[in-house]
Amino acid sequence: MPALKPTSFSARIIWLGHVPDRGASLRAVPVDAVEATLDGFPNEDHGGATRLSCSRVKSQYPKGSVIRNTRQLSIVSAEELAETAAEMGMSAIDPVLIGASMVIEGLPDFTHVSPSSRLLAPSGAALTIDMENRPCTLPAREIEREAAGFGNRYKAAAKGRRGVTAWVERAGRFSVGDVLSLHVPDQRPWALLDAARR
Repeated sequence: MPALKPTSFSARIIWLGHVPDRGASLRAVPVDAVEATLDGFPNEDHGGATRLSCSRVKSQYPKGSVIRNTRQLSIVSAEELAETAAEMGMSAIDPVLIGASMVIEGLPDFTHVSPSSRLLAPSGAALTIDMENRPCTLPAREIEREAAGFGNRYKAAAKGRRGVTAWVERAGRFSVGDVLSLHVPDQRPWALLDAARR
């Protein structure tokens, strides 16, 4: 019995990019298409099969431990990005400034899509969603450089709207304009999830 269920939901890629050197800047470089490998997008500094653990997983591993890289990509919803910008009092937020790998449109409440869902491209390439990407101060710095006085508004405005992190499960081509199909885990949420979060 299949563990993942195809759905009638889909999203269109409206923007693609990569961050060449996150040590220097979180700014992304826009591209029209990418040939993704199992290590992620070419020239993406967040790519690779493994990564060093960070503060996001400090309850699980000592900082700097080598772990599987499930954060190769940052995928953002155009609708949620627009909501974030509106809450900040901006007309728009350039995805370049938030280090996005991909911006999609058409999936409501995208940031909260079930972890382990898949996004399949027409080429057969597939992404696995890791989980919600929590807002941090790095995009705020880039926004502040472009629009003084707005950067410090980003983190609160982006809460619950920052998109997801993901990794490449099947290599292949992703292009601006591609329609991605959503496949979700065919299981109900864990009955004790609310209790476990307390």
